[in-house]
Amino acid sequence: MSWQGSPAPYRIETKRLVIRRYERRDAPLLKEAIDSSLDHLQPWMPWALGEPQTLEQKEELIEAFRAGFAAGENFTYGIFAADETVLLGGTGLHPRVGPGGLEIGYWIRASATRQGLVTEATAALTRVGLEVCGADRIEIRIEPRNQASLGVPRKLGFLEEATLRRRLPSREGSPLRDVTIFTMFREEFDPAIAPLRAFDALGRQLV
Repeated sequence: MSWQGSPAPYRIETKRLVIRRYERRDAPLLKEAIDSSLDHLQPWMPWALGEPQTLEQKEELIEAFRAGFAAGENFTYGIFAADETVLLGGTGLHPRVGPGGLEIGYWIRASATRQGLVTEATAALTRVGLEVCGADRIEIRIEPRNQASLGVPRKLGFLEEATLRRRLPSREGSPLRDVTIFTMFREEFDPAIAPLRAFDALGRQLV
C-alpha cells in the first residue's frame, strides 16, 4: 500500500539525532549496529532472527528501503548520532494501518538504550507524520511483554486503545504474539514536545 498524502521528509534533525533515509554508504553502520545487538533485538524483532547477514545483504536491504521510500510504500529511516558516524537504531513511517494512518516502528541498538533516544525519534516522526505527511493519526503497535517499548508511546501521550491476541508474526513454529495498539490523532499532538528541522531530498526545509 502506498501513502496517499504528502511524502515524508528525507532528513530530520532533533536535539541529539539525525533521522534520515538510508544511503548506500550506511551498510557497514547498519550491519555493525545489528550484529552488536542480536541478544537485545531477537526476542522482539522477528527480522532479527535471520541475522547476522553479510554486508552484501545489508546493501541489498538498503536498496529495498530506498525503493520503498521513493514509492511511498514505507518511509524507512536510520537513527544516527548527530555527526552521523554511528547508527543508533532504525525507525519508519508505514502506511499499513488503513486510510489516513501511519504506523511508527522502531528499534535501538543495545548500547544506546535507556537514554530517551527512541522517545526523541518517535516524537519527531509523530510530528512529521502529522504535519508534513498529512496523516490524521499515528499508530504504534507493540508486543505487551516489551515493557521498554511500551514506555515510549505512553511518555508521548498516545492513547492505549486495545490489546489484540495472537496477531503479530513470530518465530516459525511458535504461536502468534499479542499486540498492544496506541494511537495519536492530529488534534491531540503538541508539536512543542518535538522540536526539529525537516528537509526534503533537495535540502529544502519543510519544518
